[in-house]
Amino acid sequence: MTQYLLGRGYAVFAPNVRGSTGYGKTYTHLDDVYLRMDSVEDLAHAVHWLRGRGRQRVAVMGGSYGGFMVLAALTGYPELWTAGVDIVGIANMVTFLENTGSYRRALREPEYGSLERDREFLESISPIHKAEKITSPLMVIHGKNDPRVPVGEAEQIVERVRENGGVVEYLLYEDEGHGLAKLKNRLDAYPKIAAFLDEHLARAAEE
Repeated sequence: MTQYLLGRGYAVFAPNVRGSTGYGKTYTHLDDVYLRMDSVEDLAHAVHWLRGRGRQRVAVMGGSYGGFMVLAALTGYPELWTAGVDIVGIANMVTFLENTGSYRRALREPEYGSLERDREFLESISPIHKAEKITSPLMVIHGKNDPRVPVGEAEQIVERVRENGGVVEYLLYEDEGHGLAKLKNRLDAYPKIAAFLDEHLARAAEE
């Protein structure tokens, strides 16, 4: 996807926000549980850095946990973004943990938080409960058979944004799981993502 966007003339900024691997164990744990939103703040600082270098129109895009980051960025810092693309992302931390595979829940709870101990916090950071703050056009992409991030996450955020009168495009792939594995679906989705960005970033430049 990065190479495709570069080929279409977009600049791509890919930050390793706190919680990423490759910088030691301390860095990996800087977004655990109650530190979760600190990593979203890193995205805000990234936009300020870009704007300081002349990039005034910025879209945020990510997949899986990166999809949660997209929705959290759009709800936490709505004034910063021109558009957003959420690919198989988490909209509601509680329903994600309730509905993902049990083995995934066991892997993720030490990092994300426990339904038993941290439910109130998980609700407080879930983008679904702040969807009215999404003012930028949003594209949501999901596979119907996703076992990791169930398709209900996409359905929740799409329904809520539409209820709020927001702009949202929804691409549902009936034969996909977690991500776009099939070439035919990538060949369908990538041009649609680019067209979505072309339309809304160009429109923002004219306003």
